[in-house]
Amino acid sequence: MCGVTALLLGDTSASTAAIDLHNSLYFLQHRGQDAAGITSNQGGRLYQCKGNGLVAKVFDEGKRIQNLPGSSAIAHLRYPTAGTSSASEAQPFYVNSPFGLSLACNGNLVNNEELQKYLDLEARRHINTDSDSELLLNVFAHALGELGKARANVEDVFKSLQDVYARCNGAFACTALIAGFGILGFRDQNGIRPLMIGERPSETKAGAKDYMMASESIALQQLGFKNIRDILPGEAVFIEKGGHPQFRQIVKPVSSPTRGVMNPRREKWLTPPPSFEFVYFARPDSTIDGISVYKSRRFMGSKLAKRMKETMKDLVDEIDVVIPVPETSNTAAVDMATELGKPCSNAFVKNRYVFRTFILPNQKARMSGVRRKLSPIQSEFKGKVVCLLDDSIVRGTTSKEIVQMAREAGATKVIFASCSPAVKHPHVYGIDLADPKELIAHSRTDDEIAHIIGADRVIYLDLAQCVEACLEARVEPVVGGMDITAFEVGVFNGQYRTAIPDGYFDHLSCLHGKKKSKKLQEEGVGGGSDAQTQPVAAVVNGGPMNVSAPPETHKTPGEKSDISLHNFGDEK
Repeated sequence: MCGVTALLLGDTSASTAAIDLHNSLYFLQHRGQDAAGITSNQGGRLYQCKGNGLVAKVFDEGKRIQNLPGSSAIAHLRYPTAGTSSASEAQPFYVNSPFGLSLACNGNLVNNEELQKYLDLEARRHINTDSDSELLLNVFAHALGELGKARANVEDVFKSLQDVYARCNGAFACTALIAGFGILGFRDQNGIRPLMIGERPSETKAGAKDYMMASESIALQQLGFKNIRDILPGEAVFIEKGGHPQFRQIVKPVSSPTRGVMNPRREKWLTPPPSFEFVYFARPDSTIDGISVYKSRRFMGSKLAKRMKETMKDLVDEIDVVIPVPETSNTAAVDMATELGKPCSNAFVKNRYVFRTFILPNQKARMSGVRRKLSPIQSEFKGKVVCLLDDSIVRGTTSKEIVQMAREAGATKVIFASCSPAVKHPHVYGIDLADPKELIAHSRTDDEIAHIIGADRVIYLDLAQCVEACLEARVEPVVGGMDITAFEVGVFNGQYRTAIPDGYFDHLSCLHGKKKSKKLQEEGVGGGSDAQTQPVAAVVNGGPMNVSAPPETHKTPGEKSDISLHNFGDEK
């Protein structure tokens, strides 16, 4: 679950696109805190700066933006779910052939092994990282190159995307830059990852318009863009330098299984947006697929309160105060407390100078991060029956720490409520939740979960209520009359929007095992080293780009685990 943006200024002689994109990344920083990057285009040359860390660190508080000239640019914020945390896997990615392409991707592919074989044995393109985004870029680049043209036109771009949709399975919302030509945005046919576009008058050229794409509407609104519309599932938009957006439905959106394949009334395909965007990930001041994130969370709070009154009325009567775990659940807590007829107190004070614990790199960091992030106002807990409200319960260790803090502050009883349904299955589309065995709700009852986290009672929002809350939060019609009746809810019920290849869940477990082992080494358990790969300066295609110095290895040439030599095969 990353953040992507793209910008094309109407004044082709302008050189400030990276400045606006740099500003936009601060509005999307919540979507990825591992790495950031921008690629800009001026005069047919691409300029890039990327690296690990928050936006302010990577761009040195904006000082490095002066090295990114151009009237068009794309940007990325990374939250890694595939590959590694190496700076070499920071995005946007770049390939020089054909034409000079750079791509930023938010999403996750589920058929990586198949794509790797295709690119190696058929397309003969070298893959230099473990990132599935690099696979997607090379599938697109190969299809574009197979047209055999010295220069591409818009139809060539759309035609090449057909191969991306045919070969790449999973979730993706991408922005791309073709050197000297224009910017591109496209979204998977399931609409699992969000992407939208807006426009504004050019500040430097009369009658011209600037166009920008972003993962969330707030990034567009805060930079003065209007007429914002969602890019539809399976749809692409290309904006040529000095031109206007050209939209093309590359493939038909996948229909909702709950309503058949077509809506006869509107003759439009039904499609589900991602549920976790509304539950947790997106900012409350964003609108996705015409649905207000803020309103959806309010409705989740009131519906959860109604469920509490139906299933645990005796305990509800005992509750003295509703306390949200800041800050995603703050919105829901007000409506929940109102429905219950209880006061709501912001009794946890949040330290705003720490990461979101959900996306910290390992469990030890998440646990210690809770107490750095939150501290209780003891007078709001002492001698009271408290209902703690959080957006979700994933592994349960963070929830356990919060319950313990409430008891230490003097709470006599602790009811723990979740604004989302129970997370029982892995997320395969770009959120690194956990290995299934680490999900606390996996194969456990609510009473067992309550015992593990130390609460007197645990209650979840019902899945049907979660869907209803999102549907009732519609504030805008989706472009094209899309009739949304369902959501991507695989983490809750195991019913995913795409076919999952055999062995993929074993692959996820293996990845989690490797990451855990790597983190143990980094923390000094079982050896390891403090040395880390650092970005170094290089010059590519006439402009400054950051790449990573390769880590020192002691592998024999031809060893399969040496990805830079994997085409050599086994030595004989």
